[in-house]
Amino acid sequence: MIAPEYVAARAVLLDALAALRDHLPAIVLVGAQAVYLHTGAADLVTAPMTTDADIALAPGSLRDEPKLADALRAAGFVASANPGSWRGRGDVAIDLMVPEALSGAPSRRRAHIPGHGSNAARRTHGLEPALVDNEIHELSALDPADPRRCPLSVAGPVALLVAKIIKIDERRGQPPHRQKAKDGLDVLRLLRVLDPAEAAGRLRELEADGLAGPVIRSAITALRQHGADRDGPIATLAATAVVGLDDEEVARESTAILIEDLLGQYAIAR
Repeated sequence: MIAPEYVAARAVLLDALAALRDHLPAIVLVGAQAVYLHTGAADLVTAPMTTDADIALAPGSLRDEPKLADALRAAGFVASANPGSWRGRGDVAIDLMVPEALSGAPSRRRAHIPGHGSNAARRTHGLEPALVDNEIHELSALDPADPRRCPLSVAGPVALLVAKIIKIDERRGQPPHRQKAKDGLDVLRLLRVLDPAEAAGRLRELEADGLAGPVIRSAITALRQHGADRDGPIATLAATAVVGLDDEEVARESTAILIEDLLGQYAIAR
């Protein structure tokens, strides 16, 4: 059974996409909802569940009108204190993000989008590959009584894997509340459905891209430093996420082994 929070998150995502329909060519779905589109349950006891939605924006593809903030407010969304965070019905969050490399003037959180201001979206490192590695999916509501559907670009599994690795690596050593166990579990979900050789080949392709390349290299460096360590941050987060639900030692070991396999394939990919 799909968790009601996940059903609500999908419904509010569709609300946001309807509000931003004129900007759909500039929108790429990232985050947990994108991960689940590729992985389903991924043979894990822990069912897919998320309470929000994450959207990456390609600033150069946005139209001048309507303004992002105006369109969302007209649809009933309320801006949160943090840039790019919007609340829809049921107080469900939608996060609008711009890859850091395309976020304009330096800022800690705000993404400066010409014509749309500096508060509509936030800058986020690690999403650059998602603007290169994506394809159209038809997104549908999870409530059988909701007939809505929307064609939307969804980040590919390799781009999503890289984004999660970058996020985990950046938060190493930060307070525990900043380290999300679910991020480690999402890495394991993706690794379980990816073919290592194919994923390594895609990493090599993305590495050659001007926008995605620097992030790919950062992610590979992070994996080499601690990814294959069963006591490292990625494996530990994956294990923490399944405590009381699944075998945490299996999750820990599987994560480290799958990353080691991916790195081995990456080393020989051309």
